[in-house]
Amino acid sequence: MSALTVRRAVSGDLRDILRLLADDHLGRDRDDPANAEDAAYREAFAAIDADPNQFLGVAELDGAVVGTFQLSFLPGLSNRGALKVAIEAVRVDSALRGGGYGGQMLSWAMDYARGRGCSGMQLKSHRSREGAHRFYERHGFRHSHVGMTRPL
Repeated sequence: MSALTVRRAVSGDLRDILRLLADDHLGRDRDDPANAEDAAYREAFAAIDADPNQFLGVAELDGAVVGTFQLSFLPGLSNRGALKVAIEAVRVDSALRGGGYGGQMLSWAMDYARGRGCSGMQLKSHRSREGAHRFYERHGFRHSHVGMTRPL
């Protein structure tokens, strides 16, 4: 297994990020890399990129983007003002899943968050992603809260 290179995403990565987001049973109906030039995607990318509490990352293998994730840093008052981080939109190219690349990406993200002073990492994962749940459990995540969502 080769080592991944993780870096902050740039606007030129948008098509690859959308390809990864669309590469599963939930994302294929939500995102389309052919629409990477759409103003909504461009505006969302610009807002993420401009926010110091956001980090949109890509993972490269031999120069090709094969993974992505987003870190959202959450300042709060609880736990004596502890800074937490949420990780979401974690994706590895389906052809490479099971090869240890997701673990490399997650380890990088945890180290980065520790470096920013975070006391904990949280995530949401759709209940249908049972393989992802096993992956996160192998990496030390535990079911601790009940998550709920509501469309607005």
